[in-house]
Amino acid sequence: MTGSAWIVQNLRAVRGRAYPRVLGAQREPSWIFFDVALPLLTVAAYIYMYKFMDAPKEFVGFVILGGAMTAFWLNILWSMASQFYWEKETGNLSLFLIAPVSRMSILGGMAVGGLFFTTLRASATLVIGIVVFGVTLSLSSPLMLIAIFLVTMVSLYGMGMMFASLYLLFGREAYNMSNLMTEPIYLASGFYFPVKALGYWAAAGASIIPITLGLDGLRQLFYPESSAQYGFLPVGTELVILVGLSVLFLILSKVSLDYMENLGKTTGRLTLRWQ
Repeated sequence: MTGSAWIVQNLRAVRGRAYPRVLGAQREPSWIFFDVALPLLTVAAYIYMYKFMDAPKEFVGFVILGGAMTAFWLNILWSMASQFYWEKETGNLSLFLIAPVSRMSILGGMAVGGLFFTTLRASATLVIGIVVFGVTLSLSSPLMLIAIFLVTMVSLYGMGMMFASLYLLFGREAYNMSNLMTEPIYLASGFYFPVKALGYWAAAGASIIPITLGLDGLRQLFYPESSAQYGFLPVGTELVILVGLSVLFLILSKVSLDYMENLGKTTGRLTLRWQ
């Protein structure tokens, strides 16, 4: 197969895996309601708590932005990291392993489809939160905002690809690991408060998770007047670090997926449900 034919075939794999995720969610409208309404309950709880404490008004906007970004983190845990494990349970993993395409193109299609639907959910949560609680956002640099968001998504879904192979190797513990990582990441990444409040070294350690710096950068861009007080690092520095994390996680995902594939070929037992 020539190089161009191989690229076309992998792009078709991306489209094929993205298609059911873009259209499949529309077949069950109740999912959209619960995916938008339930995160708003958590957001409202934090907002009323901050209002009771007479916290600065920026914190209401911080919480709404964090609540919107939770949709992406949950999509990574449940629709990316656990994907190969669920495919193994349903008997589809062997088809993915023998398909004449890169495993990254399969996960890339899942990422594209998941990102499309998750962005709609996050946007709905953001808009409803802004309207209900009367939040005012002042965007200082639209181009930097787009750059921060896109690079955050690339690095975040790169992490999800890496977790996909690791979760598969851990077997039945994948479900428990997803549950285990949900709430601690909310705390460490500062979903409902500025991550700077954790202290410099704790925030620096949490920055290995891309959504930490991505969310901090978005908050600084929406609230430029308070970036010096609540921002962890300058936005430009965070963008450079996120680019580095994108490259790192994409490389690690390729290495881990190749290891998983080679393990399946040499042992012939990776696709068995009881492993």
